[in-house]
Amino acid sequence: MADQKKPMDNPERVSADTKDHARIISVDHTAPCLDTARLHQLEQAFRKWAVDSPRADVRISRLRILLTFLLIRYTGAKLNEVLALDLFQDIDKEKHAVIYGGTGSDTASKFRTVHLSENLCHEILEMIRTPLFKEKQGRMPDLDPGFVRRKFYERAAACGFAKELGGPEAIRRARAVELMQGNLPLPAVQKIMGHTSAGLTSSYVTFSESEIQDIVRRFMEKESGRKTSARNAFFCKVTDIVTGDIQTRVEMITMDGHPVVTVITNDSVFQLGLAPGKWIVAEVKAPMVMLQDGTSAFKGSAENRFKGTVTRITRGKINTECIVKISDTTHICAVMSSSGTWLSRIRQGHAVWAFFSCFSVVIHLD
Repeated sequence: MADQKKPMDNPERVSADTKDHARIISVDHTAPCLDTARLHQLEQAFRKWAVDSPRADVRISRLRILLTFLLIRYTGAKLNEVLALDLFQDIDKEKHAVIYGGTGSDTASKFRTVHLSENLCHEILEMIRTPLFKEKQGRMPDLDPGFVRRKFYERAAACGFAKELGGPEAIRRARAVELMQGNLPLPAVQKIMGHTSAGLTSSYVTFSESEIQDIVRRFMEKESGRKTSARNAFFCKVTDIVTGDIQTRVEMITMDGHPVVTVITNDSVFQLGLAPGKWIVAEVKAPMVMLQDGTSAFKGSAENRFKGTVTRITRGKINTECIVKISDTTHICAVMSSSGTWLSRIRQGHAVWAFFSCFSVVIHLD
C-alpha cells in the first residue's frame, strides 16, 4: 500500500490545523516529529530490546530505560523529571497517575499529577515489583542522562528513523502534538506538559482542576484501548482511497502494520470525511471471519488475510469460537459452525490463516 512505501525516516510534519495549538506548548510546527504509528513502532522496539539479553543485570538496566521511555511517551515529561522520580512513592496506584515534583524530586514547586491508562499503570507497577528493580529501591536518579539519550537514539536508528526524532525532547514534543491532534482540550495539554502559560488561544476556554483531571483520565483510557483489537475492532490509518462510480476502496494499516481493506459507498466516504492519513476504527463481526490451515500458502481471494496462531478455542454444540493471535497486541476472533471436520481437529497453538472479505469491514470515526 502507498503508506508502506514511504521511507521510515520521513515522519509526518505538524499540519497547518495544529499551528495555533502548537504555540501553546512551544512546538516548532516546521519541525518533523513521529506520528502515532511510528511512536508505537518505536515503543515495540524498546519492549523487544528490553528483554533481549541473557544477563539479568543487563535486563534490569534496559528495563529502567524502557520505563523512562514509557513515562516520557505517555506523560510528556522531561527527561530530568523522570530521572528524579521515586517510582515506589511517585506512582499513585489508586488514581493511576504519576506525581512529578513529589517525594523523589527536588522540584516541589513544579508539582503536578499526570494520569496514566489503567493498563500502563499496572504494567509499570509489575515492572518495579521485580526483585532486581527493588534492589535499586525504585530510584531513577543514578541513570546518566547522556547514557539514556544514547539508548533512545539507538532504538530510533534501529527502527529506521533519524536518531534525533527518538531523543527524549523529540518524544515529548511528539506526545504534545499527538494529544492536540486527539482533540484533548488545550488547558489539559498544558497541565500534562507542565507549562505555566497556555497562551492567548486557551484563554478563551476555562476548566476547573477536577474537570481537567477527568478529561485526561478519559483520554488516556480511550487511547489505551486503541492498542489492542477488542472483538475485531482495529485502530487504523487510511493509506489509500480508490474511488469508483458507485463504491470506493479504502486501504488502511493498523498500528501493528497489518493492512486492512474495505469497500464502502462513495456517499459514506464523503460523510466520514475520509482522506489518506486519517485515523479511523475498522470493525468486522466474528461470524464474518473464516479460518484456514496455516501450514501452507493461503488459498483464496479474500483481500484481508492474516497468518497467526490459535490461542483459545471455545467449542459449543452449534458454534465454535477461536481466538487467533496475529501479533503481540492484535487478536482476531472467529465464530464458525462446529460441524466442520477440519475445525474439529484444530487445537490451541496451531497455525492458521484468519481471513474476511472487504465487504465485511465496517468503518467509523474514532
